[in-house]
Amino acid sequence: MPARRKPWPGEILPRSFFQRDAREVGPQLLNKVLASADGRAGRIVEVEAYVGAIDPAAHTFRGKTKRNEVMFGPAGHMYVYFTYGMHWCANTVCGDEGEGNGVLMRALEPIAGLELMRAARPKIRRDKELCSGPARLTQAMGITGEKNGIDLVRARDGYTVLDDGTPPPENVPGSARIGIREGTDLLWRWYIAGNPNVSKP
Repeated sequence: MPARRKPWPGEILPRSFFQRDAREVGPQLLNKVLASADGRAGRIVEVEAYVGAIDPAAHTFRGKTKRNEVMFGPAGHMYVYFTYGMHWCANTVCGDEGEGNGVLMRALEPIAGLELMRAARPKIRRDKELCSGPARLTQAMGITGEKNGIDLVRARDGYTVLDDGTPPPENVPGSARIGIREGTDLLWRWYIAGNPNVSKP
């Protein structure tokens, strides 16, 4: 997707934004906008950090594989994986190459292209449920495994992350991540309190 055709006003996040510890990037991603070339966009309202070799819940905890190799690559790319045999989930790769760090985008507040999102999720009756969970998010935004490895910073592969001037909330406390069996004591989930689009544990 050429940068001149941004689907939502704002500045594309630079690679330096993502080239930090995922635990620093995570809360700073709140209120940024995930946007697609077809006009769909959502404000990020919930995220989780996964931190490579020190995080037993991370896909990269035991090292590099064909499945997770994107996570070990350059920051600012999208890591998309299949889970439970039926759902896609999308992450932003963070940190330095070789670290295997990333931030899972768990929920969006839909702000543009809602008709396309509703068409992608026809059984949903309320808009607040369109992107309220990592699998719902990817379905509503049209993200599948074909997007694994795309560069969100170059913004030429259909998706990017933008800063439209809405700041992240201040002093967001971390909470336990959802749907994991290990690393449950690590408070690396952040969300915008009171936002109806946040997923339900």
